[in-house]
Amino acid sequence: MDKLRIDKWLWAARFYKTRSLASEAVNGGHVHVEGNRVKPSREVKVGDVLEIRKSPYVFKITILELSARRGSATVAQQLYAEDAEARATREALVEQRRILAASAPRTEGRPDKRDRRRIIRFINKNQVGD
Repeated sequence: MDKLRIDKWLWAARFYKTRSLASEAVNGGHVHVEGNRVKPSREVKVGDVLEIRKSPYVFKITILELSARRGSATVAQQLYAEDAEARATREALVEQRRILAASAPRTEGRPDKRDRRRIIRFINKNQVGD
């Protein structure tokens, strides 16, 4: 096999759960081949460079192998090589988002009746003072 549809390859490489999601991403302009926007029917070959945007992350990969069958995650990772600079940027963003999430206050869910009354009392108290 020399060439393969890009939506099939993205599905087989486990970037998207279904081929239809891969097609939607390609149609939506989230996948570029060699810097150009493409259609889902575009055929890719070994050596093509893809830029895949999965908000907020960007993957820059080079295709090493073609496969129309979806295998395990370890098999899927052998289909491509990721750019080291793009990986470092993505990992830094992951770490930044993890730190931000850890610093955000966690709530235990919706306020109960007593908490709602306190909130209303607090809001009304501050509105009267305005």
